[in-house]
Amino acid sequence: MSQRGPRPGERASARVAATPSHGSVIVLGGAGYVGRHVCAAFAARGRDVVWVGRRAPERPMPYRCVTLDLAGTDAGKLAEVLDAERPDTVVNCVGSIWGRTDAQMWSATAVPTLRLLDALALMAARPRLVHLGSVLEYGPVPPDTSVGADATPLPDTAYGRSKLAASDAVLRGTADGRVDGIVLRVSNVSGPGTPRISLLGQVAERLLAAAGTGTEAVVELSRLRAHRDYVDVRDVADAVVAAARAPAVAVPVGIGRGEAVAVRALVDLFIEVSGVPARVVERPAPGRKPGAREDWLRVDIGAARALLGWEPRRSLRESVHDCWQDMVRTHRFPTTPSKHSGG
Repeated sequence: MSQRGPRPGERASARVAATPSHGSVIVLGGAGYVGRHVCAAFAARGRDVVWVGRRAPERPMPYRCVTLDLAGTDAGKLAEVLDAERPDTVVNCVGSIWGRTDAQMWSATAVPTLRLLDALALMAARPRLVHLGSVLEYGPVPPDTSVGADATPLPDTAYGRSKLAASDAVLRGTADGRVDGIVLRVSNVSGPGTPRISLLGQVAERLLAAAGTGTEAVVELSRLRAHRDYVDVRDVADAVVAAARAPAVAVPVGIGRGEAVAVRALVDLFIEVSGVPARVVERPAPGRKPGAREDWLRVDIGAARALLGWEPRRSLRESVHDCWQDMVRTHRFPTTPSKHSGG
């Protein structure tokens, strides 16, 4: 049966004994942007990591790999596959990409989680489930506010609606004692491996094209009026590791830096650390009405401190610097990011 952790605001030292770590760690969606870092974080701590994805990895992975379509596998078969790996932790990093309809997003994002919950109920030994949700589950929030577990989710995107359904199912199961779970609502993410579709990926593509040519890069973007909370992907992975050890809790835990950053300032910082001369040209966003409310996001990370003993360690400058260095080194971009990419 799941144990209830302390309420947000209580001291981290008040937590009860953590979940033991004797079995493997299964990472669903391990090939995604966040998933790859989650795999690496557990492996760095000596854990036996099992990568699970719909398609075989494009390059060799230092983990055991299982190819499996969660949405297309019945709960009984899925339970057999998971039981065979003897996990004590299952991390659900399954996400999706932009531009899908509600029906497509439901199939890609909500259905795999619902199928997973059915399978967990059939397993011989119930593992800890760490489910990665998204702050897009909240929908628009008022400027100058912080969003946390007490906020009422009102998602206005297909992704937000499907992720909310998945997160709510995990929270209900945890509250009822059917799931040994914890939900992390992750903010915008930056750092090494940032996908091409993300904001920083788009900026980097233009900078790399101009680097070494002696010409100024022209970075054309939609108007950068938003303020968002960016957290380094490695800090997110550390939060997942902490969540695997913490008691189950039936409230979502916000993962971010706890500060709203002007997106234009983020782009300027990225250009600065790249050292590539560049000029930013902002274009009106298609279909955006004049005077429309600008996006704002700041995550309340008090629950993460209290329940997980976690807080972000990497500065935004360090995150952006390492992001750029990784892009220069690889000079290629992932093409199938999850919505945790933070663009």
